Amino acid sequence: MRQIVMDTETTGIDPREGHRIIEIGGVELINRRFTGRTYHQYINPEREIEAEAIEIHGITNQRVANEPVFAQIADELWEFIRGAQLVIHNAPFDVGFFDHEFRLLNAARGEPLLGPIAEHCSVLDTLKLAREMHPGQRNSLDALCKRYAIDNGHRVLHGALLDSEILADVYLAMTGGQTALSLAGSEEGSRETGGASGIRRIDRAATPLVVLRPSDAEWEAHRQRLDQIRQSAGQCHWDALGSAENTH
Repeated sequence: MRQIVMDTETTGIDPREGHRIIEIGGVELINRRFTGRTYHQYINPEREIEAEAIEIHGITNQRVANEPVFAQIADELWEFIRGAQLVIHNAPFDVGFFDHEFRLLNAARGEPLLGPIAEHCSVLDTLKLAREMHPGQRNSLDALCKRYAIDNGHRVLHGALLDSEILADVYLAMTGGQTALSLAGSEEGSRETGGASGIRRIDRAATPLVVLRPSDAEWEAHRQRLDQIRQSAGQCHWDALGSAENTH
């Protein structure tokens, strides 16, 4: 199964108000393993970035002024995501922006060439999944990192590729269970379990088995108890041990 864990940064929160994508990050997983393939691109949104958005992701208008516009990177992006399952935290937000960008592109080209996402990719929303797994709790990416012991100490501002990499670790930890355990303790398995290193075996020196034999008084008490069982039940399966008694 091919999955792309994705994140975007944008000029604002609503594409219906003309806001655009300014950064895209994606990490490829196949059969729940990192392949090493990633996608990362800054984009010139052809409009101003809101100050509130800059406070979140730190991407300024000057930073993206000389980056390509979406139309210039759309085909490469489409080839990277097409046919995959997209794993996104708060997926309606990112998918809404992608579909908006593809609609603008198709209108400029004069025909519907790319998108919408739902017709070519399946989408897994990790925020929805987290709310189902942890109802009533905080389920932001930072909160999930803390819950699953994923190191995000290097995450000061939001960044699309960094957030995608962190989300991939969180997603695998959320959904892996025992099937993600790496018996070999390999680097790949370690990453899949959010830092687990597999099974650690304890090397313990062998010690001789100590056998404690009953005393004469204990044997006598045992025989008396068997007599009581025979009197009340008519038989006693402990009789089969008579030979063992005689060897005492």
